[in-house]
Amino acid sequence: MANPEEMWQCQTTNCGYVYDPDRGDKRKKIPPGTAFKDLPEDWKCPVCGAGVKAFRPLAGPGSTADQT
Repeated sequence: MANPEEMWQCQTTNCGYVYDPDRGDKRKKIPPGTAFKDLPEDWKCPVCGAGVKAFRPLAGPGSTADQT
């Protein structure tokens, strides 16, 4: 399992999808091992359709936990 710093969570209301680089995104043909920073610019959340700018890391700098 990836470290929390490598996992990103969608911040749109009622979504909470977590992108895990170890799993990738089968629906969008993103192979396992693809880092969030390496996703195509047009990649969207498979749950709510939000763009990459709606995501924040689970931990570390820029995360929602870091903004306390």
